[in-house]
Amino acid sequence: MSLLPVKEALRRVLEGVEPLPAEDVPLAGATGRVLAAPLMARRDMPPFDASSMDGYAVRAEDVKKAPAELRVIAEAPAGHGVDVTVGPGEAVRIFTGSPVPKGADTIIIQEVTVRDGDVVRVLEPGVPGRFIRERGMDYRAGETLLEAGTRLGARQVNLAASLNFPTVPVRRKPRVAILACGDELVLPGEEPGPDQIIASNNFGIAAFVEQHGGVPVDLGLQPDDVDAIATAIDRGREADVLISIGGASVGDYDFIGEAFEKLGIARDFWKVAQRPGKPLMFARRGRQRILGLPGNPVSALVCAFIYLRPLMARLLGTDTTPRIIRARLVADLPANDERQDYLRVRLERDEETGETIALPFSRQDSAMLRRLAEADALLIRPPHAPALPAGSVVEVLLIDF
Repeated sequence: MSLLPVKEALRRVLEGVEPLPAEDVPLAGATGRVLAAPLMARRDMPPFDASSMDGYAVRAEDVKKAPAELRVIAEAPAGHGVDVTVGPGEAVRIFTGSPVPKGADTIIIQEVTVRDGDVVRVLEPGVPGRFIRERGMDYRAGETLLEAGTRLGARQVNLAASLNFPTVPVRRKPRVAILACGDELVLPGEEPGPDQIIASNNFGIAAFVEQHGGVPVDLGLQPDDVDAIATAIDRGREADVLISIGGASVGDYDFIGEAFEKLGIARDFWKVAQRPGKPLMFARRGRQRILGLPGNPVSALVCAFIYLRPLMARLLGTDTTPRIIRARLVADLPANDERQDYLRVRLERDEETGETIALPFSRQDSAMLRRLAEADALLIRPPHAPALPAGSVVEVLLIDF
């Protein structure tokens, strides 16, 4: 049986996936959440012509030439505008953020003035509009400023607060159940037997889920036992996505496959033309999507990046496209076989040319977590790609986990 191409595997994983329902959350708890509806300005910002500096609000006509002496008729601290009209030869002491009084059309900063009682001496000339933030300079009432699908970081939260939204509509976080399998695994902190290793994938995938806006649900570390695995899978039925890690092999050791059969879950596909990650499995249970990740740690995280990341993005109603940049290769690459390769590379800046250069690791074994931790990007080598000499320009996917 031929291996399924990556593009087709991803199409099947994402087919029919709809964004999760919306919920309102307080703005203080909205960081990292994804907007479910656009946010529009409720009023102009600033809502009035405002001073951008501490100084004096005056008529530009009165200060075309300097020095000039003006009479101070009022004081306008921020938050306390004054209901006066600035006439010829008059000035209002003003502070940053305060409304510009009627009649004034420029601000003279305090550094170029000398005050003596109610008289201010202006030492430099002014021009109309200087140091005035006109009403609506930032945005106007009715403008859409944050679109649905926007992930809220510090800048977006700041903007939403300025729009006077105490709560914001966001997508519910996807719940991702995680099941790790294998007699060879023990949890960190436990003493491994002579033939055992420390389980790490379940922690890495849980961190990946959190980084990409989801809630990980731990189904525990299960032995290679069909009944135990089936029971754990059944416990995760309410999750939006279920992830199994390991436990799938050929013949007598396909514990995941047997557990699925016991639960009446049909596999959509198993085995994809990619490296790392060939033994990827996908199934559905009602609205739930199930991804069976390989047990090798690099394979598991690379598959999460390729499939789980866009799946979660689709559930959150946000962009599914990873960031791609161009870089110059600094090592020869051999011709590729029938599988799509995802090579771990470090990125550096060429000090002479300013170009980004890609340095593939010499060993790409799917058990080498250290190399993945040191990588900045994945270089995609399509199936049957010809050999590439050093100096070639390539596209790389920037890693965001």
